[in-house]
Amino acid sequence: MKKKLCKMKWVGLLFLCCLSASLQFCFVSSTSSPQPLITNQGHQESATSRTLKQELGDPPEVHCSRERSRAAWKIIQEYLMPFVEKERYQIPRTCKLHPSNDLYRDQEEHKSLVEFNDWQCGYCKKRFYDEKFLDKHFDNRHYNLLNVSHSRCLANVCGALHCDLAMDSVPHKKTKCNPAAAARNKHLCEGLADSCFPVSNGPSASRLHEFFLRQFCDAHTCTGGRKPFSQGRRKKRSSISYLVISILTMLLLLLFYSYIYMYRRGVKRGTQELKRVTQSGRKKKPI
Repeated sequence: MKKKLCKMKWVGLLFLCCLSASLQFCFVSSTSSPQPLITNQGHQESATSRTLKQELGDPPEVHCSRERSRAAWKIIQEYLMPFVEKERYQIPRTCKLHPSNDLYRDQEEHKSLVEFNDWQCGYCKKRFYDEKFLDKHFDNRHYNLLNVSHSRCLANVCGALHCDLAMDSVPHKKTKCNPAAAARNKHLCEGLADSCFPVSNGPSASRLHEFFLRQFCDAHTCTGGRKPFSQGRRKKRSSISYLVISILTMLLLLLFYSYIYMYRRGVKRGTQELKRVTQSGRKKKPI
């Protein structure tokens, strides 16, 4: 009887050990291999993107550099528009420098830098830590908002506006000038001056025509001596300058009120000392 009980105990122990081992194996296998979930999620994401493309259609093939268009826009805003605004001149829509010629203008206006390394899409409010990822987001998700029906590309005028010089933040060794390329860019630049600022449109257009030739076109030469953007750029007062000005103003006010306080205190002390002298100088009356 005792032997049977011992055998039954051993059998029970073995059964419990096998059961616990099988449960542990199932748990480990379920937690350490989530490939089916990932593949399913990836399949769902790819299916969603395919559905979106089917609804919007395939993205159009765009032969226009976003980066160079952005550089051209920046040059126009900094080195041309301050003088145009000073003359109160309206650039015609037929001019290639007009904002309507910028294919990416609407998307660029829907960008917002919330804070450092935090870019937000104005269409769907998604955020990215770099501007280039936001540009890719525009190309992948909002390409249907680009109006490619007209051949509009601000990058096409980059040769005339010296975009390569403005985009090159790190100065390199001076390369040999190509006379043919310089002549081609000068011809394009002079064509922009004629179409955007026709001399026949009045004194303002005539002055801007001459200014545009000096600011951009005269530098397209291999003889040297002329540099682009000779008339300077838009001067922007940054937030740092405002901070410095406000601090200096506060210091001047503090010095001014301190001077007034010390002056009044000195005058008051002088009158008190004068009273003491006069009182001590008086003789006591005899009783």
